[in-house]
Amino acid sequence: MTSTLSDADILWQPTRKQIDNSRMAGFISFLEDRGYGPFADYHALHRWSIQDLESFWAEVRDYCGLLWEEPAERVLANRRMPGAEWFPGMRLNFARNLLRYADIDHGDRQAVVSYSETRPVEYYTGADLLRDAGALEAFLRQQGVRQGDRVAGIVTNGYEALVAMLAATSMGAVWSSASPDFGVGAILDRFGQIEPAALIVVNGYGYGGKVFARQQAFAEVIEGLQSLQCVVSIAQLPDAEPVPGDKVTDWQRALNQGRGHTPSFVPLAPDHPVYILYSSGTTGKPKCIVHGSAGLLINHAKELMLHGDLGPGDRLMYFTTCGWMMWNWQASALMTGATLVTVDGSPGYPDMNHLWDIVSREGVTHFGTSARYLAACRKAGLKLSDTLSDSPLRVIFSTGSPLLPEDYDWVYNDEARDLLLGSIAGGTDICGCFVGSCPILPVRRGEIQCRFLGVDATAYDDQGQEVSRGRGELVCRQPLPSMPVAFWNDPDGSRYRSAYFETFPGVWAHGDFIEFTEHGGAIIYGRSDATLNPGGVRIGTAEIYRQVETLPEITDSLVVGRPIDGDVEIVLLLVPAAGHSLDDSLKNTLKTRIREGASPRHVPKHLIEVPDIPYTRSGKKVELAVARLLSGSTKTDNRDALANPEALDAIRGRLEAGGLLPE
Repeated sequence: MTSTLSDADILWQPTRKQIDNSRMAGFISFLEDRGYGPFADYHALHRWSIQDLESFWAEVRDYCGLLWEEPAERVLANRRMPGAEWFPGMRLNFARNLLRYADIDHGDRQAVVSYSETRPVEYYTGADLLRDAGALEAFLRQQGVRQGDRVAGIVTNGYEALVAMLAATSMGAVWSSASPDFGVGAILDRFGQIEPAALIVVNGYGYGGKVFARQQAFAEVIEGLQSLQCVVSIAQLPDAEPVPGDKVTDWQRALNQGRGHTPSFVPLAPDHPVYILYSSGTTGKPKCIVHGSAGLLINHAKELMLHGDLGPGDRLMYFTTCGWMMWNWQASALMTGATLVTVDGSPGYPDMNHLWDIVSREGVTHFGTSARYLAACRKAGLKLSDTLSDSPLRVIFSTGSPLLPEDYDWVYNDEARDLLLGSIAGGTDICGCFVGSCPILPVRRGEIQCRFLGVDATAYDDQGQEVSRGRGELVCRQPLPSMPVAFWNDPDGSRYRSAYFETFPGVWAHGDFIEFTEHGGAIIYGRSDATLNPGGVRIGTAEIYRQVETLPEITDSLVVGRPIDGDVEIVLLLVPAAGHSLDDSLKNTLKTRIREGASPRHVPKHLIEVPDIPYTRSGKKVELAVARLLSGSTKTDNRDALANPEALDAIRGRLEAGGLLPE
């Protein structure tokens, strides 16, 4: 069935003034002045953007003002996937583009505001960024770091992480980061593969009012990375010792040693690596995903400026860690002229209003977070109007998992706030989005607004045919500039092809279960590799989460399939809220809600109370590891990739006690 959403489901509609003042409208006028169009609406613009890829991306490049030293011979030299060649002949520098508002005309502009549980709030200008990035680059060069080397960071979401990334990418080194709460094994699984020449590392971090000193753990990491030529230790815990080691230099001393040098901004080929990101790594060592500079820049420019409506004078705060691709995404907002407000620590400390208080105090115009956090705010009974009565906030971004319809209600029922709630969805694989927000479209309850410009996304059935009604596999039929240039240590490209192009040859299969609605919007139903098939009927796990996690009696849940007698039983693991237990009454309530809200096919065979749900370190539920337990798989999970591996141990015990594990 196609979506039955109607105009009655519209929760927010931009005014004519808001539309006219948006950067998306400015882009449309820019195109029409250049002889394209006219475009009747956003969807007409989108159709043109995928029908004429080269013209579209050329106009994005020009409208968004990307800087280069040598122009491209053309936009797209090869359209095949994988193997598309973007902007051949171009020479540019990633850091130069991000720092274009840090020049002499804008140097006193506030560029970064840094919040942390362990240090006072700090304010930095564009001139500070330019000065410190140049100094750190000079220090790294003095230690023998060169173009093409990897610079790794075990860092918090703050000013130093941005400086280190800019210093590395200015010289043509490749930046890769992890969060300091990662275990030693998880860090070595990542950085051990890419053999960094330099490591930027904090001496600890604060979370939830507690301090975690990590000097000895990170000394083990240094010992395990034989490729290191130098280490820079950041005093994230100001009163604690730095990370020990002969190769270690204090952050401030490193800056002083390189002081007086400006960033070199080495011009590089468009596919020169700029970032290495990682898959979750729950089933083995993570895949090392290499992103090129030009493709990432232009796609982020489109997403942040056009779809995000970000520009000079705006203030973006995205709650993230340096182990999640959203850190890289928000860092690119520097090129829009917006100020970054970074926050490190617990989003719920000292209370659930903490992030909203910062949004209000700092005049944040764009706030990004996870769907899980918005759900927690709803369940805690927070009211945005209590904190944001005079706030300039106009956009809330949500990602990480599907946003429940009830969370749309929570935002808009609070005195009908005049802001865009933008659910965005993509992934680490493209360091960006396939679908998401648009400032000139309405927001409908439970629905992502649109396909992004230049993204030829649709849904396929199992036979590789486009699904005109209902749901299917999310695919992208044409190249996107931010698709990876390679996987690290994959010389013949076989692992890369296997990851995205084996399901439907020549077409990117992303691994999400999606429906495109009659409005041109989208609804995501969870990972397709977690799709359940009871009785041969395909069910996305998000369809069950939508029913379960809106109940106040439930804190968290996880849905998996248990193979039995050639069929599949649905197993629902539940974490009750404080003061509740999974008794017969609550079980009946859950089953009735799932039956009526989804279908009888969705009703789980087994409902089991557990103390916690396992998550990856980037905040995603780990369905696959539990599914393997139920299937009797002998594959070993990578526990270091989990934020809370003890949750998996507890689940194993509950499943075994219930007689659900294979003998």
